[in-house]
Amino acid sequence: MNKSKFSLFVVSAVVFAGMAALSAGCLGTGTMDGSVGVNIGDQPGWGPTGYDRAEYYYIPDVDSYYSVSEHQYIYRDGSNWKHGASLPASYSNYDPYHSYKAVVNEDKPYLNNTSHQAKYGSFKGTKDQPVIRDSKDPKYFENKDHPQHENWAKEHNR
Repeated sequence: MNKSKFSLFVVSAVVFAGMAALSAGCLGTGTMDGSVGVNIGDQPGWGPTGYDRAEYYYIPDVDSYYSVSEHQYIYRDGSNWKHGASLPASYSNYDPYHSYKAVVNEDKPYLNNTSHQAKYGSFKGTKDQPVIRDSKDPKYFENKDHPQHENWAKEHNR
């Protein structure tokens, strides 16, 4: 085998091995249809419709986050980010049912706060985003905060 063919073989082998390693790293992260797991039932009733999965919401009105899995807000306290089951008293006028929430599916999104402010800041004051509680779409009936949840649970033996 001459030198150019050998080099092509080595490059091809490295590329193939890299693709195989990346593919193996993706195993088990989705479902049979290729989608990432659904967590509609875990999202709060005030969460926005249109998302089967949400890890965090960025809330421009209060420049804070909500962790769906932890059921906690993440808000700034001086230069630090704090976690709490509710927002501090200084945010008492905030109404989650009538504010904009941007779904952010990334780890520790508050570390990218400047980016989220730039991307979603124009939605501050938006009051008409549809929420899970008010949706007529049956897929949201699974959510415990939805008015149709009890009927859904009976139909699904839950």
